[in-house]
Amino acid sequence: MNRTRIVALALAATAAALVPALGQGATAAEGTYLQDPAGGEKSMKSMWTKDEMHKVEGQLRFFPGVQYKTVTRPGPSGAPEFERKAGDPKTLAWQPSYEFGWTVSDSTLVKKALTTKEGRHPIVVHAVLRAPDRSKAGEVRRELRDRPATGREKVPGGKRIACDTGEYTVEWSVTRSGYGTVSGTLRWDSSCEQYRTAFTTGEGPR
Repeated sequence: MNRTRIVALALAATAAALVPALGQGATAAEGTYLQDPAGGEKSMKSMWTKDEMHKVEGQLRFFPGVQYKTVTRPGPSGAPEFERKAGDPKTLAWQPSYEFGWTVSDSTLVKKALTTKEGRHPIVVHAVLRAPDRSKAGEVRRELRDRPATGREKVPGGKRIACDTGEYTVEWSVTRSGYGTVSGTLRWDSSCEQYRTAFTTGEGPR
């Protein structure tokens, strides 16, 4: 086997590994998300009840969930029979999901002090995805009963969003029934350009 063919086979193998062969319905960048408020796991928005004895904290992680189909393409020059799976840029779309985090704290003796995170709580999570024209592009709401004082819940959006349709706004809230609600917003750009470029150059999604 000559050197050119060896190099061609190696390049083809590398390209094939970059885009997973996930059949006709593939999902990439599953772990990519936007968070409000920005920061790490413990970064949350908060509110106290009027008597300053109970605190509710909340956080949203928005997973855009890029979707695409795969196609079979021939290998590089020198090894065209070495077929590989590659993302089809024509099939790119988004299918968002929403992950809510919460913490409920109760003061035992002193206002806003000596708090505990105990017991079970009724939690309501809600998010609305608004298109650039402010119309409702998606919505999720879930009533969670008997949940621990600290927890997370991921909710699928169930709606596909077309690529390159502008900047969207996510309006979200976490409510501890009887205590109060924390809420926020974040912005998301629906551009698929980075994935389209990656598929075209054979580098796969980032």
